Parts: sequence; structure tokens; C-alpha cells
Amino acid sequence: MGDQFARLRRISLRPLAGKSPRSVAGQVFILQAALVVLLVVFAVFALVLQSQRDTNAEAKRRSVAVAQTFAHSPGILAALQTPAPSKVLQPLTEAGRRSAGVDFVVVMDTHGIRYTHPLPDRIGKRFVGTIGPSLAGKVYTESVHGPLGEEVQATVPIKNDDGKVVALVSAGLKVKNVTNQVDRQIRIILTAGAGALGAATGVTALVGRRLRRQTHSLAPDEMTRMYDHHDAVLHSVREGVLIVGDDGMLLLANDEARRLLDLPPDAEGRHVAELSTLEPETVALLTSGREATDEVHFAGPRLLAVNQRPTDRCGGPKGTVVTLRDSTELQAVSGRAQVARDRLKLLYDAGLGIGTTLDVVRTADELARVAVPRFADFVTVDLADAVLHGEEPATTATGMRRIAVCGIRDDHPLYEKDRLIDFLPSTPQARGYGTGHSELVADLSTATDWHAQDPERTEEIVDYGIHSLITAPIHARGVVLGLANFWRSKEHGPFDEEELSLAEELVARAAVSIDNARRYTREHALAVTLQRSLLPRALPEQSALDVGYRYLPAQSGVSGDWFDVIPLPGSRVALVVGDVVGHGLHAAATMGRLRTAVHNFSTLDMPPDELLCHLDDLVGRIDQDEASTGAAAAVVGATCLYAIYDPVTRRCAMARAGHLAPALVLPDGSVTFADLPAGPPLGLGGMPFQTAELDLTEGAQLVLYTDGLIEDRARDLDVGMELLREALAGHPDRPPDESCQAVLDELLPGRPQDDVALLIARTRALPPDRVAGWDVPPDPAAVARVRLAASDKLDEWGLTELGFGLELALSELVTNAIRYGGEPIHVRLIRDRTLICEVADGSSTSPHLRYAATTDEGGRGLFLVSQLTERWGTRYTPQGKVIWAELALPPAVTEDPGRAPAEADVNR
Repeated sequence: MGDQFARLRRISLRPLAGKSPRSVAGQVFILQAALVVLLVVFAVFALVLQSQRDTNAEAKRRSVAVAQTFAHSPGILAALQTPAPSKVLQPLTEAGRRSAGVDFVVVMDTHGIRYTHPLPDRIGKRFVGTIGPSLAGKVYTESVHGPLGEEVQATVPIKNDDGKVVALVSAGLKVKNVTNQVDRQIRIILTAGAGALGAATGVTALVGRRLRRQTHSLAPDEMTRMYDHHDAVLHSVREGVLIVGDDGMLLLANDEARRLLDLPPDAEGRHVAELSTLEPETVALLTSGREATDEVHFAGPRLLAVNQRPTDRCGGPKGTVVTLRDSTELQAVSGRAQVARDRLKLLYDAGLGIGTTLDVVRTADELARVAVPRFADFVTVDLADAVLHGEEPATTATGMRRIAVCGIRDDHPLYEKDRLIDFLPSTPQARGYGTGHSELVADLSTATDWHAQDPERTEEIVDYGIHSLITAPIHARGVVLGLANFWRSKEHGPFDEEELSLAEELVARAAVSIDNARRYTREHALAVTLQRSLLPRALPEQSALDVGYRYLPAQSGVSGDWFDVIPLPGSRVALVVGDVVGHGLHAAATMGRLRTAVHNFSTLDMPPDELLCHLDDLVGRIDQDEASTGAAAAVVGATCLYAIYDPVTRRCAMARAGHLAPALVLPDGSVTFADLPAGPPLGLGGMPFQTAELDLTEGAQLVLYTDGLIEDRARDLDVGMELLREALAGHPDRPPDESCQAVLDELLPGRPQDDVALLIARTRALPPDRVAGWDVPPDPAAVARVRLAASDKLDEWGLTELGFGLELALSELVTNAIRYGGEPIHVRLIRDRTLICEVADGSSTSPHLRYAATTDEGGRGLFLVSQLTERWGTRYTPQGKVIWAELALPPAVTEDPGRAPAEADVNR
């Protein structure tokens, strides 16, 4: 409104400005200039008169003062009594005249004869002036025409001690000198008057300039015409205008303001608080003086947009100008637009906040929370129970599981979370589930079909204040997964058809996320099942190690971590931990292939470095196969650590391929990490692997793990290693299974981001009395001695009944070593869970089992060995080979051969 007035004023002033030379400002300037000139002239005249009067008075005063001073000066009477008074007084009077600033000082006798005079030739002559009053003892001043010209003089009597006038003194100034002083003062007065006139003129000019700026150099008739124009505009615009004074008085109100506010005719000049038609909020705004921009105020049935600004911003009078617009219809349109904006914002927030995880329950809960309280007061989500397990839902609304409940209050009577619900066919839920279309129930109190589901509870719901319902089926990819129920209570009005569409859109955004979560749940369950089927379900029986283990799948799904414990011939045990790069079914399947390969390679009794070389070739071939088929999830490598522990020698041989070094917990509780050469990850090829051997004391713990245990985004690898050390240290006697749990509690308090495989093995040592060995010379006659020694050892162990089979097998193996092998030849018997017979020789030639023909003289020895023993085989050593065979112990021998009887009892 203010901008409109400004534009109108500029338009109306353009044709008027500059037309009249006699503007208001010009006339005022001329009048003020004339007044200033007259005032200065009168002031100068008065000052001149005053100056002249003051100058004459000053001349008389000075003359009297000089004359009196001289008349009373010491020595004047003595000088008058001398024979020649002029000789004494003339110098004195001249000196006094000059010092006093007068033109003459004359001393005379009582007859008027001069004793002194500035002009020496005038001495002795009669004084020009009146001496009568002075002879009478008075001071007399006068103006005379004397020897020096026109003079102003004062005559003073000189009295003796008796008070008698004995002489006279006259002092004075020439009129010309007095006039010169007056002239000098007049010049000063005129200069001051001119300055005052200039200053007054300048001030008048400034005042006139400001007046011209304020009136835009308009003549009075032009200003009148402009006022008429503005008054016409003010009362014809369709916007109310008020001007309120600083004291709250209503100074101006145009016609539109009177109409909008229903003001009385005499409103102007009254205080706004006295106007009964104004609302209290409006009165408070008008009297506050604060700025307001488009504030909405009621005025009867109208909604007014009120703007208020102060009027003193440019030096004007204090107060406010107020503009009013009728925004009743605009407010209704804005309200509908705001509702649309709120709904779009709700859908936008739903798109961001629903489906943040691949979890069915979490996604349903996000749907419920985003709709409360912005759309509904209560939201419940019911899904088919099969959906929670990743399966296809049923075709009817039975077996519905309530998985999400959210509301503005917690004391509602709706079905609780986790309840299994069977909706009757007549209910809106069952109809919506069956047809796939949303159902709107505007008034629950009259919906008899809904009451049939649970009459008592539905009555509680209605009494609670819940009165309206929208049931929207959750369907995705042509399948209905469940229902979303939106409830409104007495705090809000019932749902309408437009809100039904919004509910459908809201549920549609969540349906895809719920279906994705369902599919992920199914695939995740399949992957976990596959992975767990590929991992060892139970550890094999063996006597070399006490083993504890843990496997934790990652948060995001399955991965390729695995572990294994594999018994080997000679009471040895192999420990394996590995990690396939990647996640998902592909990584789990690849892990199964590698685990199977490790089992197969371990049956060949390979050393760790050789086994890893074979695994490296296998992973490389897998990568090539994936690349040739164009698979998107090609395996790029894996890591592995393979260790073999021998309880007889207490030596452990290990090799690793890109894997983390194992930790060693010594019997004193200290923890170190094995100094094991780090080979490249599997699948890279081209680099050899190295085996390291460690001597482990009995009771030491070997800790194998994958990187998911110690690596984390929030900490460095070194920090994780140190945490592992702290979790293991100081507990040498803790059982391996408890150590596994303690390590997980310390390093992984929550669910891990990556798979974790942890294997802790405490070493045992086979007692020396359970091992017997003999060196055999390459002489066939030595076979009998070896059989006899072995038979004696079996008698010592209480295994006499195994003597026949052992002697036949031992005879065949020793004979083959002497005949086909090389020196040195050594025989070793080990009593463990089985009776193990080992024959070592220096040859690398491996025997083979075959079926001999009836005409063959040989070839039946290994056949007999295979028939008499549980199993047999060959393993190669740096010195040659070892042919071993195992015989089952009699059923009566049940104690753990790896422990002494007392120790076995304690650990049970």
C-alpha cells in the first residue's frame, strides 16, 4: 500500500513540479529574507545610538576620574604654594595626561588662570569653560570649544586641609577622538550585522530548500489539487488504511478500513481501545507500535491480513500506518494448498524413512511411525505370518500377525503387538485383503460388520474415542502381504475419500520395501542354511588338542569364513581357518568348495605349504571359470591358515596365505603372535608359500581367527590385535570354549559387521610310555626281532589280542621296506584312540595295493595289511616316506589315551 501511494505521488507531481516560480518555498524565502534585513538594520541603528551614548558617557567618566585623581594626588598643594607653580605642575600634568589617555590636564587658580596646558603658550591665560560650579566645590562636566578644538572636559576643585577651594583641575578629550572611537565601534557593529544577515539568510535558504524538497516546489493551488487527488485515491482503493498516533489515537481511516473494521463515523480522533468493533488482538497490535507483516486477524466473519509500519523512519511524527486486506477467500485457498503441501511432505518423508533396512518388522514399524500423528492417531500393521519367514502369504486374512503398533497414546484398546489374528470375512480387513482394495469406515460406531470381529473389544475401541478407520492392503508384485490400518480418534475428524488415496499412496511406498525385506529374509535364510551346512557341525574325536570354536555370521548376511579340525595319521591334527572374499551365496558356495578341497588334500598328508599351493591353483581356476562365464560376482581371492600339530613331538607346522598370524597363549599366561611368513592370498599365483615349525609346550593355546574379529571401521588393526592380546592374557587355565566367549564379549559386544570364525586349541602331549620305536637294519632276519619286540610292547599295554594282526601287518611292511626301500628304516608304535603302526624308510617310492593272480608269487602283502587293519596309507617326509596302518583297540579300552586316568577323571 505504501508503494502504491509513493508511485501515485510521483505520477501526480511530475506535471506540477517546476510550473510556478512563486512556489510556497520561494514565497516563504522572500518573506524570511526581508524580515532578516529589517531586523539587522534596526539592530545596527540601535547599536549606533547605544554606542554613541556609551562613548560620551565613557569620555566624561574618564575625564572626571583623571581630574579627581590629579586633584587629590600628593604634592599638588605644595606645588601651588611655590613661587612658580607652573614649573612644578607642567611636567606632572603632561605625564599624567599621557598615562591616562586624555588630551589635556589643566591646573588653574580660582580665577581661571592656567598653571599648566598641553600647549605651553596657553599657560597664564584664562581657562575656557565654566568654573563657577567647581569653585562651589562641585565636579562639573561640559563640552566647549577650547584651544584644542571641540572638547569634552571635567572640572574638579582642589581643596586644602580646611576644605577651602584653592585651585581647579580640568581634564578632557577632544570631541574628534571620541568620534573616532564611535566610528570604530560602528564598523564593528556593521560587520557583525552583516555576518548576522548572512547567517540568517543562509539559515533561511536552508529552511526554504527543505521546504522546497518537502513541497516539491509546489504552489499553494497545486498543493491543494494534489491533496484532493490523494484524498480521492485514499478513499477509493480496495485496501484499508489506518494512521495511528504514538498515543494510540486513530488519526485517519479510509473508507475501506471503515468497512472492513465496521468503524463508527466518529472513529477518527478516538483511542483505538475505545472502538468496540475491534478484536482485542487487533487493538493490541495497533497500540503496540511494532512492525507486522501479513498477520492474520479476525474482524467479525472476515480474516484480515494486517501490515503495520512506524511513520517516524524518515523523521516524521511518531505513530504507525496500518494497511488491511480481506484475505478470507485467499486463506481458504491457502489452507487447501497447505494441506496439499503437508501431504506431499508426508509422502516425501515416507520415501526417505521407510525401507532403511531389509528387515520386515523394522520396515512395518517405520510405516507406522511416519504416519503418526501427521495422518492418523493410531496405526497398526498386520502381515501374513508366512511373510515374516520369507514365504508366500495365504490367500485369506487368517493367520495375520500384528507386527507394528504406534499411536499418540499407549493405553489404547487395539490388539497388541505380536498377536495372531484371524479376521472374519465380513470385516473391512478381510474384504480389503481379499480384493486388494482399500476400505474406508467413516464411523466405526455404526459399522456392524466390523463389530462382529470382537464385540467386546470393538466396544472398548469406540468408547475410547476411535471413530474412523482406513484399511489399506499391502500388496507388491501382485501379492497381498498384509494390511495397514489407520485409526483416528476424537482429536481429529473422520477420514475422507481424499485421505483414502493418500493412505493408499503411503502404503504403496512401504509395500515394495516390505516385499524386498521378505525376499531378502528368504534368501538370507537359504544362505545361512547353506553356510551352516558347509561348516562342521561337530568336531571330530582326537587326542592331540582341546578345541573350542565360535562362528558368527555378519549383520548383512552370510560370508565365506570357515574353520575346520581334521584328524591326521599318527595322532596328528590339522587346524584350518579361511576367509573367502565377498558375501552372499556365491562366497558361501566357494567356501564349501575350498573346505572340501582342504579335506581332500589333507588325506594326502601334505605339508602346509604344499597344501596351500594346491588351494591357490584351485582358487585361480575358480576365478577363470567365473570370468569365462561372465559371472558378475567372480571370486577374486581368499585367505587361509593351515597348521598341523603332532602330540608326539609337540611340534606344530604352519603356513598362511594372506591370513592373519595366529596368537599363542603360553602356560604362564603371556600372549604372543607367531612369527609366521606371510604368503600372498589364494588366487594370485606366482609366489611360493613357506612352512614354519614351532615347538609348543603342553597346555599352550593356539588361537586362529578371521579378520572380522579384530578389524573394524572405528579402530585400526593394531588396536584390534592388542584387544585380542588383552582378552587372552592372564588366563592360561581357562577352557578353550570359555576363552572363545570371553574374546567375543571383549572385541564384539554387538553384532559384527563381518563374519567371524574363531578357533582356540589347547595342546596335549602323548605320554612317552605310549610310544615305542625301533631302528631296523636292512636284513630280512631283523623282521623276526621286530615282531617279537612289538609283541612284548603289546603285552605291556594290555593289547595282547591285537598281536596276531599287528605281527602280520608289521612283517609285511618291514619286509617291503627292507626289500624295496632304503635306509634308515624305523618302526614306531603309538597307542592312541587306535593302535598305530608306522614304518619309515629313506625311499620315496610309494607302494600300491593290487590284486595278485593265482599264479603270481608276490603282490599279496598290502592286501593282507588292508584286510587286517582299519586303514592304512603313505605320507612323505623330507627323509623319505612313512607307511602307516591303524588297528582298532578292543572295546574294553575306553579311557582317553591322550590323558592319564586321573586327569581324565578330573576333566569329566
